[in-house]
Amino acid sequence: MKSTINGTPLFYEVSGNPAALPVVFIHGFPFSCEMWSGQVAAVQDQYCALTYDVRGHGQSNVGDGQYTIELFVDDLIALIDYLKMESAVLVGLSMGGYIALRALERNPERVRAAVLCDSRSEADSNEAKLKRAAGIASVKKHGAAAFADQFVKGVFAARTFEHKPELVDRIRRVIAGMSPLAIAGTLLALAARTDTTESLPRIKAPTMILVGEQDAITPFDAARAMHQKIPNSELHVIPRAAHMSNLENPEVFNEKLLLFLRRVS
Repeated sequence: MKSTINGTPLFYEVSGNPAALPVVFIHGFPFSCEMWSGQVAAVQDQYCALTYDVRGHGQSNVGDGQYTIELFVDDLIALIDYLKMESAVLVGLSMGGYIALRALERNPERVRAAVLCDSRSEADSNEAKLKRAAGIASVKKHGAAAFADQFVKGVFAARTFEHKPELVDRIRRVIAGMSPLAIAGTLLALAARTDTTESLPRIKAPTMILVGEQDAITPFDAARAMHQKIPNSELHVIPRAAHMSNLENPEVFNEKLLLFLRRVS
């Protein structure tokens, strides 16, 4: 379904019991809500699952390509307002975690609980900003398909390429289908995002942190640093997974997610 949210058409899907606890899944860059299909299938019998395509991604409109994480949070809050959800559990992976963290900082009353997956609270370092700039130059020059070919090399574990090549191809196709303008705009948003580390000790919502044991983009040390600062948070390592932990090991990921949701329901 597509509706105009915060001034732009956003694609979203609602599954499960509309009267149950809302669970909002926020995908990473440069993916789409399709990445959460295995989690929606796992939770929809007991909860109200909302997935959506972040502005510029998937089936949501690209618009002017001038994005910020703040704008993405505005879209998130406007969407749950539109669907009349007073508060929700936010499940965010990578960029989705950045969006969830800023929502926790800015709109804590709207967050019932949070699951931060393969993410971090720190802003980009200078080195990371330069890598984003190189990515912008690359996608402008070579297009989204070439960008996708390079991007997937860093987000999956080696065993995933060997044992689940169809999964890698699926994500490669999602990235290749993005507008280069949207890719460049999101890279700028990621490079310019605020550092939410100082707000972590003030988080009151129950929080679970998940990280793939082989995640080189947002490694265990980044997850542990958040865990040490967020009161009463829990931290779990997803084995046999890198940055795409929900896709690479959905069995363990879903087990941890369902146990957490039962505790916060």
